[in-house]
Amino acid sequence: MTSSQNRTGITPADFDAIMREKVPFVGDMGVTTESLENDTAILRLPFRERYLRPGNVVTGPAIFALADIALYTVAWLVVPKADLAVTTEATVHFLSGAKPGDLIAEAKILKAGRRLLIAECHIRSAVDDSLCAHVIGTYAMPPDQK
Repeated sequence: MTSSQNRTGITPADFDAIMREKVPFVGDMGVTTESLENDTAILRLPFRERYLRPGNVVTGPAIFALADIALYTVAWLVVPKADLAVTTEATVHFLSGAKPGDLIAEAKILKAGRRLLIAECHIRSAVDDSLCAHVIGTYAMPPDQK
Protein backbone atom coordinates (compact mmCIF):
# COMPACT_ATOMS: atom_id res chain seq x y z
CA MET A 1 0.00 0.00 0.00
CA THR A 2 1.47 3.39 -0.94
CA SER A 3 1.33 6.57 1.09
CA SER A 4 -1.81 7.68 -0.72
CA GLN A 5 -3.57 4.39 0.06
CA ASN A 6 -5.04 4.99 3.49
CA ARG A 7 -8.60 5.44 4.68
CA THR A 8 -8.90 9.08 3.59
CA GLY A 9 -6.38 9.22 0.74
CA ILE A 10 -4.40 12.04 2.36
CA THR A 11 -0.76 12.13 1.23
CA PRO A 12 2.32 13.18 3.22
CA ALA A 13 2.57 16.37 1.13
CA ASP A 14 -1.14 17.12 1.80
CA PHE A 15 -0.68 16.69 5.54
CA ASP A 16 2.48 18.81 5.68
CA ALA A 17 0.68 21.62 3.80
CA ILE A 18 -2.33 21.38 6.15
CA MET A 19 -0.05 21.61 9.19
CA ARG A 20 1.86 24.63 7.82
CA GLU A 21 -1.46 26.40 7.24
CA LYS A 22 -3.58 25.34 10.21
CA VAL A 23 -0.98 24.59 12.93
CA PRO A 24 1.98 26.90 12.21
CA PHE A 25 3.83 25.63 15.31
CA VAL A 26 4.30 22.29 13.52
CA GLY A 27 5.72 24.09 10.49
CA ASP A 28 8.01 26.09 12.78
CA MET A 29 9.39 22.84 14.22
CA GLY A 30 10.14 21.57 10.72
CA VAL A 31 8.28 18.27 11.23
CA THR A 32 7.82 16.39 7.95
CA THR A 33 5.62 13.44 7.13
CA GLU A 34 7.57 10.57 5.64
CA SER A 35 4.82 7.99 5.21
CA LEU A 36 1.06 7.51 5.63
CA GLU A 37 0.05 3.90 5.07
CA ASN A 38 -2.93 1.91 6.30
CA ASP A 39 -3.36 3.10 9.91
CA THR A 40 0.26 4.23 10.43
CA ALA A 41 2.07 7.54 10.10
CA ILE A 42 5.83 8.10 10.15
CA LEU A 43 7.11 11.62 10.82
CA ARG A 44 10.55 13.18 11.24
CA LEU A 45 11.63 15.99 13.56
CA PRO A 46 14.84 17.53 12.20
CA PHE A 47 17.44 18.12 14.89
CA ARG A 48 18.03 21.64 16.18
CA GLU A 49 20.50 22.65 18.88
CA ARG A 50 17.67 24.38 20.70
CA TYR A 51 16.09 20.96 21.44
CA LEU A 52 19.02 19.95 23.65
CA ARG A 53 18.92 19.90 27.43
CA PRO A 54 21.66 19.37 30.00
CA GLY A 55 23.14 15.92 29.51
CA ASN A 56 23.32 16.46 25.74
CA VAL A 57 19.99 14.75 25.04
CA VAL A 58 16.87 15.97 23.28
CA THR A 59 14.42 17.61 25.67
CA GLY A 60 11.21 15.84 26.64
CA PRO A 61 8.90 18.63 25.39
CA ALA A 62 10.32 18.26 21.86
CA ILE A 63 9.87 14.48 22.02
CA PHE A 64 6.30 14.77 23.27
CA ALA A 65 5.45 17.46 20.71
CA LEU A 66 6.55 15.10 17.93
CA ALA A 67 4.50 12.25 19.43
CA ASP A 68 1.38 14.42 19.77
CA ILE A 69 1.74 15.59 16.16
CA ALA A 70 2.11 11.97 15.00
CA LEU A 71 -0.99 10.94 16.95
CA TYR A 72 -2.90 13.86 15.40
CA THR A 73 -1.70 12.68 12.00
CA VAL A 74 -3.32 9.26 12.35
CA ALA A 75 -6.61 10.98 13.20
CA TRP A 76 -6.44 12.42 9.68
CA LEU A 77 -6.22 8.87 8.35
CA VAL A 78 -9.66 8.17 9.81
CA VAL A 79 -11.49 11.47 9.19
CA PRO A 80 -10.87 13.38 5.95
CA LYS A 81 -10.90 16.71 7.77
CA ALA A 82 -9.82 16.11 11.35
CA ASP A 83 -9.24 19.78 12.21
CA LEU A 84 -11.35 19.47 15.34
CA ALA A 85 -9.78 16.26 16.67
CA VAL A 86 -8.16 17.03 20.02
CA THR A 87 -5.95 15.20 22.47
CA THR A 88 -7.97 14.13 25.51
CA GLU A 89 -5.32 11.99 27.21
CA ALA A 90 -1.72 10.94 26.69
CA THR A 91 0.68 8.76 28.64
CA VAL A 92 4.37 9.20 27.90
CA HIS A 93 7.09 6.76 28.85
CA PHE A 94 10.55 8.21 28.28
CA LEU A 95 12.74 5.16 27.78
CA SER A 96 16.19 6.47 26.92
CA GLY A 97 17.92 9.76 26.26
CA ALA A 98 17.69 10.80 22.63
CA LYS A 99 21.12 11.62 21.25
CA PRO A 100 21.49 14.85 19.28
CA GLY A 101 20.01 14.12 15.85
CA ASP A 102 16.71 13.74 14.05
CA LEU A 103 13.86 11.91 15.73
CA ILE A 104 11.47 9.54 13.98
CA ALA A 105 7.88 9.02 15.17
CA GLU A 106 5.80 6.04 14.16
CA ALA A 107 2.17 6.32 15.20
CA LYS A 108 -0.39 3.55 14.73
CA ILE A 109 -4.11 3.45 15.34
CA LEU A 110 -5.09 0.92 18.00
CA LYS A 111 -8.84 1.61 17.92
CA ALA A 112 -10.86 4.08 15.90
CA GLY A 113 -14.37 4.60 17.17
CA ARG A 114 -16.94 7.21 16.21
CA ARG A 115 -16.01 9.53 19.07
CA LEU A 116 -12.58 8.42 20.28
CA LEU A 117 -9.40 7.31 18.58
CA ILE A 118 -6.72 5.50 20.57
CA ALA A 119 -3.24 5.28 19.11
CA GLU A 120 0.31 4.59 20.12
CA CYS A 121 3.53 6.23 19.06
CA HIS A 122 7.14 5.11 19.22
CA ILE A 123 9.84 7.78 19.06
CA ARG A 124 13.23 6.59 17.86
CA SER A 125 16.57 8.27 17.40
CA ALA A 126 17.61 8.49 13.76
CA VAL A 127 21.21 8.42 15.03
CA ASP A 128 21.19 4.91 16.48
CA ASP A 129 17.56 3.70 16.12
CA SER A 130 17.17 3.51 19.91
CA LEU A 131 13.64 3.67 21.27
CA CYS A 132 13.43 6.95 23.18
CA ALA A 133 9.75 7.13 24.11
CA HIS A 134 6.47 5.23 23.93
CA VAL A 135 3.25 7.24 23.97
CA ILE A 136 -0.37 6.11 24.13
CA GLY A 137 -2.87 8.81 23.29
CA THR A 138 -6.61 9.28 23.01
CA TYR A 139 -8.15 11.79 20.63
CA ALA A 140 -11.71 13.07 20.69
CA MET A 141 -12.85 12.94 17.10
CA PRO A 142 -14.96 15.66 15.48
CA PRO A 143 -18.68 15.03 15.23
CA ASP A 144 -19.97 13.55 11.97
CA GLN A 145 -20.14 16.24 9.32
CA LYS A 146 -23.33 15.87 7.38
